[in-house]
Formats: sequence, structure tokens, C-alpha cells
Amino acid sequence: MADTPTPELPVFQPQEKVCGNCKLWSAHSVDHRGWVGPCRIYPGRGLFPPSAPICDKFAPRGGVTVPQAEPSARARAARSVAPVVRRKSDPNEIVDLGDLNMTREELMEIFREAAGETEAPPLAGKWEGGTLRLIPGKTDLQAKDLPIDSLFHKVVMVRDRLRTLEQKLNAHPKLSDAEKVEMQSYITRVYGSLTSFNILFREKDDQFVGQKSEE
Repeated sequence: MADTPTPELPVFQPQEKVCGNCKLWSAHSVDHRGWVGPCRIYPGRGLFPPSAPICDKFAPRGGVTVPQAEPSARARAARSVAPVVRRKSDPNEIVDLGDLNMTREELMEIFREAAGETEAPPLAGKWEGGTLRLIPGKTDLQAKDLPIDSLFHKVVMVRDRLRTLEQKLNAHPKLSDAEKVEMQSYITRVYGSLTSFNILFREKDDQFVGQKSEE
């Protein structure tokens, strides 16, 4: 029986008000609903399809920020009760944003992504348009082809989640330095296990770095 091919990521018209047109939503995996992914602002929602309706944090992909009129004194007074983000030199400082729990660097990364200032790491040129073929050990089973750029996208997401985990561990207020070092060592080993995928990255600075040998 042939494996079900991975569906194409849906493309929406620019005027459609759906999460798939928002910079804060990213594709993660495929389930019975098709492609699903998380929201960077509301991770508690879990994974949901890009056709979901937008919220008040919608940031259109490729959109231009329109300058807003100066709010009235009454509006400024009402807005003053919102959480305030203070500038700190430590990127691992926890920022108080009500129900959200993230470091300042994670928050700034969301702002940079929403503003279109960040891009996904480039795939090495020789793999562009390539296909990964998975051949079963049993000859009566059909091989499965996977676009290399889809695999690369998943690898990059794993890398980014590991980096976020590192930041959260380093900023955790209840972990001792010894515990942070121990957990960091496990993450470093995971990086080492993923170095096989470094051939997919065009730039060396984007690659996984495992435990370096001591001289």
C-alpha cells in the first residue's frame, strides 16, 4: 500500500484574514487536518491549521506598518496599565507580559520576525529542488519521496526549539548553576547527534555544533 504523500502547504490570497498569512504562525507538521503549526504569541493554543481566523495580534507577511495617529490623553491613560517592557542588557531576563513567559531575546525575536527582519537560514545550493528517497527493506513496499527543503524546514525548527530551550534553562530562576550545566550538556549531545544535517546548511554559522574535543 502506497504511503500518503505530504500535502502542499496551502497558499492564501493576501487579503484573506487567516493565520496562514500571519508572520507569527509557522508550519510544524501534518495531521488529519493537513498542515498545522504553532503561534509565537499564543503557544498555549498548540498546533492548529493555517486556515484558522486571525486574532488581534495579526502581523501580515510582507506587510508594511502604517503609522498610527497620536492617541488622546484618555487613551494614553488607559494604556498605561499594560505591562511595561524595560530595556535590559541581559537577553535572558524574563519579561513580564502577563500570561506569556519568555526572555527578552525571545520577545525581540518575535518583533524582528514580525517586522520581516529575520529570514530562515538558506539551504545549501546543491540541495535546492532535491528529493530524499526512503526505500523500505521489503521489496513489495513502495519508496517514499520527501522534498529536501521540507526536511530542511523541520531540521531548522528543531534547531530553533533547542535554542529556545537553552535560553529558558539559562534564565530559569529555580535551577542551580550545577543543574543548568548538567542540562546544557544533554542539549549539547543532542546538537552533536544532529550534526549529520549540517550538510544541508549553506552557511557554517547556522549549523549544529556538538561537544568539541579537548586538546
